[in-house]
Amino acid sequence: MKIESTPYAANLVRPNATPAKTTDKPENRQESVSLSSRESVAVGSAPAPTNNAKIAEIKEAIAQGRFKINPEAIADRLLDTAREMISKHRQA
Repeated sequence: MKIESTPYAANLVRPNATPAKTTDKPENRQESVSLSSRESVAVGSAPAPTNNAKIAEIKEAIAQGRFKINPEAIADRLLDTAREMISKHRQA
């Protein structure tokens, strides 16, 4: 499974997100996230289909402690995706 741009990309926290000015009081703290033009277009498109049964199954597995995470596989796929994005950027 590769990490790809999806209509839900706007819901993810971005590392380059700029937090809004905050006060010392936590109840007054606000955060903001900026979207690139590519992500803005994706937000307006049709939502990807969701498999609610699979989502419920994963939530249940997490709650019961049965959900296993393979950090090596995640890292490998993340690096593959980053390499692919860099390659596409260089070609453009």
